[in-house]
Amino acid sequence: MENSSTSQIVDSLTKAIIEHRLNPGAKLAEQKVADHFGVSRTLVRQAFFLLAQNRLIRLEPARGAFVATPSADEARQVFAVRRMLELEMTRAFVRTVTPAMIKSLKAHVAREKLAVQNEDVPGRTELLGDFHVCMAELTGNLVLAQMLGDLISRCSLITLMYQSASAAEHSNTEHATIVKALAAKDEALAVRLMDEHLHHVEANLTFEREQPLNDISQALS
Repeated sequence: MENSSTSQIVDSLTKAIIEHRLNPGAKLAEQKVADHFGVSRTLVRQAFFLLAQNRLIRLEPARGAFVATPSADEARQVFAVRRMLELEMTRAFVRTVTPAMIKSLKAHVAREKLAVQNEDVPGRTELLGDFHVCMAELTGNLVLAQMLGDLISRCSLITLMYQSASAAEHSNTEHATIVKALAAKDEALAVRLMDEHLHHVEANLTFEREQPLNDISQALS
């Protein structure tokens, strides 16, 4: 029962954050959350710990829990580094491409499409990011895959919070187009498509939004 209560708190707060009902930087009062769910503060603390691991909230000693505050500048810097790495990765992929590599990417793109269609926001965010890590892994460069994974996790909250459903669908379509160029071994086209794709993802992040609620009870109801 306790585990289900913890996961219920995690799910509800995650939903409130990604659906823009809680402001970045909003303080999450333990007692208010405990009262809302009718549980102990111990369970709330467990939920906060899990949310902090997922980078959705930050825990500050003696101050409490706050909704994470992703920075637009950090997002832009991350995308700049990703372009440097991923354009070269795309070239390497074309030079070593095999039918099995293409089959793996196509299967991944199909899973992305399903998550987008099912309106699974956390799922689609993870899969859309993992496409790029998957490409790196398929080239056999595990150091690159690890570096990309770290970069993508740094902006995953930003994507989670600021990417619209239509932008996510657009990303999935662009991944499918990139895979076609890779399968055709068209290096110039694949590199151009990857560059355009990363620019599109960054440009489609909506940092200007309606002011969300800071009241926990209203945001969770």
